[in-house]
Amino acid sequence: MAPDTSPGSVIAVLGLGEAGGAIAAGLARAGRAGRAGRAGRAGRAGTVVRGYDPAQVPTPEGVTRTGSEAEAAAGARIVLSVNSASAAHDALRSAVESLPADCVWADLNTASPGAKRALGATAAEHGVAFADVAIMAPVPGRGLGVPMLACGPGAARTAELLAPFGASVDVTEGGAGAAAERKLLRSVFFKGMAAAVVEALAAARAAGCEEWLRENIAAELARADTGTVDRLVDGSRRHAVRRREEMAAATDMLSELGVVPAVSAASRDLLGRLAADR
Repeated sequence: MAPDTSPGSVIAVLGLGEAGGAIAAGLARAGRAGRAGRAGRAGRAGTVVRGYDPAQVPTPEGVTRTGSEAEAAAGARIVLSVNSASAAHDALRSAVESLPADCVWADLNTASPGAKRALGATAAEHGVAFADVAIMAPVPGRGLGVPMLACGPGAARTAELLAPFGASVDVTEGGAGAAAERKLLRSVFFKGMAAAVVEALAAARAAGCEEWLRENIAAELARADTGTVDRLVDGSRRHAVRRREEMAAATDMLSELGVVPAVSAASRDLLGRLAADR
């Protein structure tokens, strides 16, 4: 049976992996709830959720699986591209001719701001409104309710279309790439901190005091407040010379323990640059 392509009835999700599958499932559940109780649910009732993934991954309940990006996107009011940054441009090119004039192409993949701008340019060439959407927290456990940040010409429309399904989409100013930029700036801090914790605990394990360090780290994180960032930055600049020597010693220690000092060496080098700039 051919998929329903009546105007305004279709949401397409490209990529049914961990993130895309959870988002598609949430859309389908909300759509079923809208059909069961239509009053006040005009944004959900009658919506068909289509999905496509070239890999043999499970199809979420209530999602109509298609054989291509173009088939999934045909007649859709919004397409959510949740495949991968490497596949995002090919997916857009494959589907763009099948999109109706009022469709929004929302790219939810984690990519550089430049990659998002390139996607936005391709969409604009074909008259398609583009939204750069950054997923700001892990999707598992949150599903469609995961916090999202959107920018670009299609951002407001994306938020408007997904809100009735329970999605949390904040709109920020700026063209395509602005949301990706904010997500990745946060990633520099958060993923960098996580890498430092992993490296420190590996060294503590080798030294025989992992539980002590784990408790120490947890206590430090619990004490963090609004002034913590200023103290970290000011202290690093003011004491760069001494801290560079300290991290040089830490780097040597990790090597002696048989742990690759990737984060420790990077910290040593950064403090060295701060010391040189004083």
